[in-house]
Amino acid sequence: MPHANALDSLEDLIEKKQATVGIIGLGYVGLPLAHAFIEAGFSALGYDVDQRKIEKLNQCESYIGHIPSEWLRSWKQSGKFAASSDPKSLAKADALLICVPTPLTESRDPDLSYVVSTVQTIASVLRPGQLVVLESTTYPGTTRDVMLPELEKSGLKVGQDFFLAYSPEREDPGNPDFSAAKIPKVVGGFDEPSQRVADALYRAVVADIVPVSSCEVAETCKILENTYRAVNIALVNELKILCQRMDIDVWEVIDAAKSKPFGFSAFYPGPGLGGHCIPIDPFYLSWVARKYDMPTRFIELAGEINSQMPQYVLKRVSDALNDRSKPVRGSKIALLGIAYKRDVDDPRESPSFVLLEGLIAQGAEVSYNDPHVPKLPSMRSHDVPKLASCELTPSYLASQDCVLIATNHSAYDYDFIVKHSPLVVDTRNATQNVSQGREKIVKA
Repeated sequence: MPHANALDSLEDLIEKKQATVGIIGLGYVGLPLAHAFIEAGFSALGYDVDQRKIEKLNQCESYIGHIPSEWLRSWKQSGKFAASSDPKSLAKADALLICVPTPLTESRDPDLSYVVSTVQTIASVLRPGQLVVLESTTYPGTTRDVMLPELEKSGLKVGQDFFLAYSPEREDPGNPDFSAAKIPKVVGGFDEPSQRVADALYRAVVADIVPVSSCEVAETCKILENTYRAVNIALVNELKILCQRMDIDVWEVIDAAKSKPFGFSAFYPGPGLGGHCIPIDPFYLSWVARKYDMPTRFIELAGEINSQMPQYVLKRVSDALNDRSKPVRGSKIALLGIAYKRDVDDPRESPSFVLLEGLIAQGAEVSYNDPHVPKLPSMRSHDVPKLASCELTPSYLASQDCVLIATNHSAYDYDFIVKHSPLVVDTRNATQNVSQGREKIVKA
C-alpha cells in the first residue's frame, strides 16, 4: 500500500497548484513544458547540466527561436520559475519530469546515457512524496527495467514512498496551433498510485489526458506515432523517385490523393529526415524487437529509403549542373535552410548537414542562408565548416551556379529567389506557385 501521507500530500499539492514541477532538460521540449505549467498556475524549477543555458534563462534570454524572451521575463516577474544546474535543487520539486535526449549510438542502438545519468542524479536526492516521469522517447520497458532499479537504490519504494510514470512528449516545435497545453497527453503509471498522481498532474495542465494501463503501453505509443510517420514518409520518398523517372509531379499526385475524405493521410517527400524524433525513434523499436527474435522489415526498409534521400538530392544537383555543362567541382552552390523543418531554428539531425558534407566532398564551393540559423552550429555527427548565413541579395543569388532549397521557410520570397538565380533545385516543392522562370527550377 502507498504511504498515505506521501500520496495524499502530493495529490493535495497538485489540486491546489502548490506543487513545484521540476523540468529536467531545458531544450525544445522542456521549455514549452515549463511554460504550460507556469501558465496553469504552478511553479516550475528548470534543471540542466548546460551552465550556459542556465545563465541565459536567469538573464531572461531565450536560446530557442519560438520561445520568446518575454516569456522568461514574465516568469521571473511572477516568481514562478527558477533555473539551476545544482542537482540538490531537484529535492525541492514535487514532480520531476525528464526531458533529456535519447539518441542512437554509431551502431544504431539506443543510447540511454542521458536518461541513466539523470535518474542517478535524481536517486541521489529523491525524497518521499515525489513523482518522477520520463517524457523522453524510448523503447518499451525503459521505465520499469532501467529507471526503477536506479531510483530504488535510494532505499525508497515505488508506489509507497515515490511515484513513477511515463508520459511521452508530443511537442511540435514552431507549430502555433498545438502548444504543449493543447496536445492530449498519454499517461502510463507504474502502478495505481503512480497513475493517480500522474493523471492529476497532467490533467491540471493539458487539454486532455489519455490514461493507459502501463508504462510499456505509453512507451510503445510514442514509438508507434513516429514509426508511422517514418514509414509513410519513406513511401512518398520512394514514390518521388519513381515519379521523377516517369516525368510526373509527385506533389501534384499527393494533392490530388488527399482530396479523398477518407482512407488517405497526406505525407510529403523531402531531402531526408530531420529532427530528434522521426530519424531515431523507429530504431528504438527495431532494437527491442531483436531481443524478441523478430525482424522489423518495414522499419528497416523505411530507414534505408529515408537515409538515401540526401544522396538522391545530390545526384539531382549534379545532373542539373551537368545539363548546363557545369561540374559540381568548382561550382558555387547556395544551400537554403539548415533547420530540419520550416520556421524553426532546430538543426538536430537535419539532412542539410549531409547535403553540405556531400557537396563539399565533391569540390563545390558551398555557402548557405537560413533566417533562423545565423551561424552553423557544431554537430556531433558531422564535420561542420565555420560559416555564417549569407544575405539573399540579387547579386549573391546571381553569383551562384545553383541554389538548393533544403528547408521551405515561409520567410523566403521564392519568386525573388527564382528570378535572380540561374538554377534552383527544390526539394520541398517550395516554388510551386512561382510563375516566372520555371525553366530554371528542378525538383529533387
